[in-house]
Amino acid sequence: MLARLRTPPPHSPTTSHYLRLLPHASSRQEHPVRGRRFISSREPQGGLSTAGTPRQNLKSRSLRALSLTNISGFPQPRSLSTTPATTTSVTTSKVDVSPEMYTTSFAFFEALWDAGVTHVFVNLGSDHPSIIEAMVKGAREKKDAFPRIITCPNEMVAMSMADGFARLTNKPQAVIVHVDVGTQGLGAAMHNSSTGRAPVLIFAGLSPFTCEGELRGSRTEYIHWIQDVPDQKAIVAQYCRYAAELKTGVNVKQMVNRALQFAKSGPQGPVYLCGAREVMEMDLVPYEIRQGDWDPVELGGLPKQGAKLIAKALVEAKNPLVITGYAGRNHEVPGKLVELADKLPGLRVLDTGGSEMCFPADHPAWLGLRFGNEKVIEEADVIVVLDCDVPWIQTQCKPREDAKVFHIDVDPLKDMMPLFYVAAQKRYRADSLAAVEDVLGVLEGDQEVKSLLEGQREDRSSMGQSLKKSYQERLDVIEARSKPFDDGRFGTSHLCKKLRELCPEDTIWAIEAVTNTLFVHDSIRPTIPGSWINCGGGGLGWSGGGALGIKLATEHEAKLKGGKGKFVVQVVGDGTFLFSVPGSVYWIAKRYGIPVLTIVLNNKGWNAPRRSLLLVHPDGLGANATNEEINIAFNPSPDYAGIAKAAAGGDVFAARVDKADQLEAVLKQAIEAVEGGQAAVVDCKVELGC
Repeated sequence: MLARLRTPPPHSPTTSHYLRLLPHASSRQEHPVRGRRFISSREPQGGLSTAGTPRQNLKSRSLRALSLTNISGFPQPRSLSTTPATTTSVTTSKVDVSPEMYTTSFAFFEALWDAGVTHVFVNLGSDHPSIIEAMVKGAREKKDAFPRIITCPNEMVAMSMADGFARLTNKPQAVIVHVDVGTQGLGAAMHNSSTGRAPVLIFAGLSPFTCEGELRGSRTEYIHWIQDVPDQKAIVAQYCRYAAELKTGVNVKQMVNRALQFAKSGPQGPVYLCGAREVMEMDLVPYEIRQGDWDPVELGGLPKQGAKLIAKALVEAKNPLVITGYAGRNHEVPGKLVELADKLPGLRVLDTGGSEMCFPADHPAWLGLRFGNEKVIEEADVIVVLDCDVPWIQTQCKPREDAKVFHIDVDPLKDMMPLFYVAAQKRYRADSLAAVEDVLGVLEGDQEVKSLLEGQREDRSSMGQSLKKSYQERLDVIEARSKPFDDGRFGTSHLCKKLRELCPEDTIWAIEAVTNTLFVHDSIRPTIPGSWINCGGGGLGWSGGGALGIKLATEHEAKLKGGKGKFVVQVVGDGTFLFSVPGSVYWIAKRYGIPVLTIVLNNKGWNAPRRSLLLVHPDGLGANATNEEINIAFNPSPDYAGIAKAAAGGDVFAARVDKADQLEAVLKQAIEAVEGGQAAVVDCKVELGC
């Protein structure tokens, strides 16, 4: 990127001068480090020794160099000096900051804000002195144009909050962690962001690369040697869409925006930047870049012949099926899928739990949420796989041999999965919304396809009636499963039925119910786009921070429009609740006033491992073993609500429910508490399998 001049430079230096930042010599600072003095990073870093350079020589050299630089502080190469200002992509403007404090770190935060990042979730350490300085400066001088900083005592929670915020809004957020150990602390949250396609930018410092006081930021603590690793970004690079080190401050805004381009372009996901203290401490002259040059890459729709091929196949099919997983991230897609189902009575839609609600549960084409195992998959003669990672599990069920399969995805090859394939007639890299609109366009505008559809009027009417009947039968099964037992015990289905009745209609559900997810979804039956968000991966513990991030996002977005955010409910398994680091979650909820209703599904242990065991060894020794024998039991059961209450200094509505006749009254109290601004945790003892 090229710097645009406010005024033409008096001279044009050689290209080699462009590589150095040469401000006033009067900015020289001396810092005591073990009896030594060093030159501030405001001064030239190349070709200068810290020993024996006379002040007058330094001054004359700096003044001469300044005459060769433009007003932005960057030397202007001869070959670029005549570039018209109107054609360049970097501009300068007056910025209301003190030049002495305009560091790489401050420019980093400006870049985040200009790119639409409104919140930064931080866990700070010895690599962040300039980051902290920049935070203080931003809070004091740019109150309405600087990201809001959220302190997170645990990296898993920080990343999950950014993930939840980004998943709801499609706007990337940022996380700052501490060198290699903080990066490792992100752990499973990086996996969730990657597989859940959540756009998050992570920044971590690096141990200083100087140790004798050569530059500002040089090593000052014992830990700087211990935390110096050969390739820090390699810790998380395989989960990232992009990972890089900031090696200078002069292009920090360009590097931030390059990273965010990757994060925002499909398939979305996390990106990672790291930078040493010396780099983040560099003083810069304020500059800006043209933000419009950094928009994400856009995908188109289907090729014309592809759209017709799919539309014709769906019209001719007797049992057409759409399988999706991520398409609902775009909140316009569910409505378009409803249009498609209405155009083709008999078409059914199966959600595979990729992330968001993709099809409303009040439509007769709804098949619910299933994880790659559903009888309908074996019956369908035409299947459209739309933005989905696992349409079916071959060892559990798979399409019939003569089924026509079409795969449409932002990432049809699944670049990050070593093993993946779908036997398909055709594969298309396309945007989900555009693809569905293309198929609808053929159904409405192509004369051949329209004639085929017209000729099926009676058959389509019969298919529609059959679909409504099967839909009602599905609801009847769910209703029967939702009844409590005669002795007062109840299952997840009954609990979630009550939640659906009592919570506001536009509630957003943050779900990490693991083995109970299908029961939760069947009973909640979401209908509003963006109202159902489940953990995008297998890194248990997402929903604690995820729910906070979602609540923060809905309040932030509503405030921009002068409204009020939506009610948020976290439904989480008991084992997963412990994974979520509740000590940090509920401390953050209290400190920042983020009230969420948490429902803990207490079935006294991890039941997912037992299910996995039975799928491989149905008749093995463990099949009839107790939970204690296979080491998945939680006995004694922790006081989950009590943990949350302690973390929030006592300011949490906490309750436990064991019997169905207590449930409604307790839930009403909990909902009232959350609506009044207090977090609530209800520990519900639920029976397995219902």
